[in-house]
Amino acid sequence: MRFATRTFLYSFTPFALLLTGSFWAIQEMVESTVHERLSAALRDTQSLIARVRSKGELQNSRFLRVIGENAALKAGLQLMAAEPHSADARRTVEDQLRDVGEKLGFDLLTVSDTQGKPLAGVIRSAGRLIAMDMTAIQPPSRGFLNLDDRTYQVTSISLEQADELIGTLAVGETFDFSGFTTPAVLTRNGKVLLSSIPGIAAPRLEAALKACQPQAECEVTLGGDSYLSLPLESMSFGDGYLLRSLQNVDSAIGPVHAILRQVFLVAGLGALLAAMVVSLLASRSIVKPIASVAEQLRECAHTGRLPEFQTTPGATYEIREFTRSFNRAAAAIREARQSLHRAYVEFSGSLANALDARDRYTAGHSRRVSEMACAVARAMNFSTEDLEEMQIGALLHDIGKIGIRDAVLQKPGRLTDEEFDLIKQHPTIGRRIMEGVQGFQPYLPIVELHHENWDGTGYPNGLLGEETPLPARIVHVVDTYDAMTTDRPYRNGLSHDETLSWLQESAGRLFDAHVVEVFTELAPTFARRRAEGFCLENSMLSLVEAVADPPLPARESSEA
Repeated sequence: MRFATRTFLYSFTPFALLLTGSFWAIQEMVESTVHERLSAALRDTQSLIARVRSKGELQNSRFLRVIGENAALKAGLQLMAAEPHSADARRTVEDQLRDVGEKLGFDLLTVSDTQGKPLAGVIRSAGRLIAMDMTAIQPPSRGFLNLDDRTYQVTSISLEQADELIGTLAVGETFDFSGFTTPAVLTRNGKVLLSSIPGIAAPRLEAALKACQPQAECEVTLGGDSYLSLPLESMSFGDGYLLRSLQNVDSAIGPVHAILRQVFLVAGLGALLAAMVVSLLASRSIVKPIASVAEQLRECAHTGRLPEFQTTPGATYEIREFTRSFNRAAAAIREARQSLHRAYVEFSGSLANALDARDRYTAGHSRRVSEMACAVARAMNFSTEDLEEMQIGALLHDIGKIGIRDAVLQKPGRLTDEEFDLIKQHPTIGRRIMEGVQGFQPYLPIVELHHENWDGTGYPNGLLGEETPLPARIVHVVDTYDAMTTDRPYRNGLSHDETLSWLQESAGRLFDAHVVEVFTELAPTFARRRAEGFCLENSMLSLVEAVADPPLPARESSEA
């Protein structure tokens, strides 16, 4: 994973998680608040219903007291008590009950003796009150009575004659949920008797309410919706009857959820967009300086030079400190490299001096070859790195002669064929010496191949044309020029013009013609400096500056 991506994720992810967690917490708080408010509203509704029903019962009790003073009803009740099997007495009481019920709109009226045994009663059926079979009925004094799949809400009053209890009158009305503003369920011992919840069958209601404690609030699921259920605690019905109100929580919270979703969507997208922008800016402020450093380091891998980074004004303290530390380290490395390069040059010069000291006739040869080869290379547009390699490689081009015995190397006369074969081994000897030295590998082509001819007749490998690297071809021309113009024990050196003429004649056969052409352009300067005597202490740059004529185009840019 890229560092920029990782930085962005590390910045963005915690904010996104925090935002998501905050929205979830807010939603939970809203749902909890709605749930509590809904529960409180149900309790208030139940209290209101209880108060209304209490007032209704109080009003009914006043009517009942008036009815309880009905002399005809009392007389009929006393007659039934005296003659329990009298049909006339029974019909008299039923007529009185029917008359009261029609006038007051009751759906159920019964009378009982002092022991609570039902004596007579009427019930509304098909719009009129008819006599009841009292053998299997025991109406409660207060609460509910379920008869023939119909539920009645019952209340009662004592009947007295001369302050003596003579019986009980019970009246009832068909129970329904018309007075309820919320859905409700009436159960008896867990069995649903009435329900105002549309579309939900009684067995499903019973299964859902089974987990609810009789007098406790609970939450049930019906038809995929969540309902809050509260028992009507302020009204007691007895005999296992329980009235519970239900409120659809989902329908109450649904609009709130819709609003929250819209708010969260707008706020969430805005916040996430802002977080994304901030995270991108933060990651870029961190990654961009590092990416710039990495890019320059990749370039450094090709150039071999450590760059110096500029401190970005908007960068963080850590990035600025990293840049400053890297620049200090790079400066130390550059200084060490320069010191190492100076050591290479000094060591190479010492080797060249040691070699030249073996023969007084070749004294200074290596340095002259180095200076002239560098001047030609500069004219052929060599890079700074290639010029450095040329300088040291040319200084060490004859290092292999250390392995040639003095009798051969310093022989005053011409060499025999066997002796010349020994001399021809010095490039290979030089290569073996150099390849074991760390850091001298770039100079091996010059040391080994500076005697290869253009036509393939040279040594040690007989390379043809451009198979020989350009630096070695340059040193081949310069080395030949210096050797031919230098006095030897067995001959005097040729003049500058004679040597130059011979080089031009051999161009394209022994030498690279383009190198000879460039050398010819610089030849007047070389001749003047040779006449004056090369200053051995001067660096390569002194000669390069001396031949500051416009450089000739390089024929083989790939080798330069």
